Amino acid sequence: MLEVRDLSINFRTRTVETRAVDGVSFRVESGETVAVVGESGSGKSVTALALTRLLPQPPAVYRSGGIFLNGEPVLEMAPRRLRQIRGGQIAYVFQEPSTSLNPVLTVGRQLAENIRLHRPDVRNLRAEATHWLEQVGIAEPAKRIAAYPFQLSGGMQQRVMIAMALSGRPQLLVADEPTTALDVTVQKQILDLFRDLKAKFSMSILLITHNFGIVHGLADRVVVMWRGRVVEQGCTGRVLREPAHPYTRALIDCVPRLGAHLRRLKVVDYDGLEPTPPSR
Repeated sequence: MLEVRDLSINFRTRTVETRAVDGVSFRVESGETVAVVGESGSGKSVTALALTRLLPQPPAVYRSGGIFLNGEPVLEMAPRRLRQIRGGQIAYVFQEPSTSLNPVLTVGRQLAENIRLHRPDVRNLRAEATHWLEQVGIAEPAKRIAAYPFQLSGGMQQRVMIAMALSGRPQLLVADEPTTALDVTVQKQILDLFRDLKAKFSMSILLITHNFGIVHGLADRVVVMWRGRVVEQGCTGRVLREPAHPYTRALIDCVPRLGAHLRRLKVVDYDGLEPTPPSR
């Protein structure tokens, strides 16, 4: 359904051009959940934003490779076609819902705006917005539809963001660190919600995270990124049991375990991989 093929992205300033994504390739099949895992600065979010060309140009420069949605080249799409797939076929849930929601508009109005844009055939926008709030587990959705974001908890705000993303009925949901700003209990609730929604709507999910602890039981396959490159990818069970790359092993070792006597993470041999030098 989605294929990223040898994608390279640079960021350009007046004096230097720096490689942020270097030859990244992976795919997402219909109904599949793929987790892109790596530490901050590894290129995960840049890759995710590139899927619908959300990176501003400049400073971003697409140097090589391609992105294909159902065989259609995203990097060659006209602006009108891009507006159709943004939210209509590929929808995003970002890590900080309080900054993603408009603070001066009610939840219902923001949901209705998204539905009107991507599904103009819907007549009763209020009923449809209420329906999606109910789908993501918000209690008393008919009442919450009139609430402003500041009147909701962080977990409820994130559920609203998920409802907005789903209301356009996308093929692919991109969840970029969706649990980072939430406490542990709410994190579990959001992850359980993703599992339920995947089973219910048979949609594909691209999960962006730095934490291998939330991958097990949610992702079908894992793509590990380091310094803009994919260093390992495969089925989740195989990668967790038998990580082939030392960086993958280091990320797995970072996951806290009850009863484990963990020490400071030791220096890892990255098999000769070096950061890509900036091109001038």
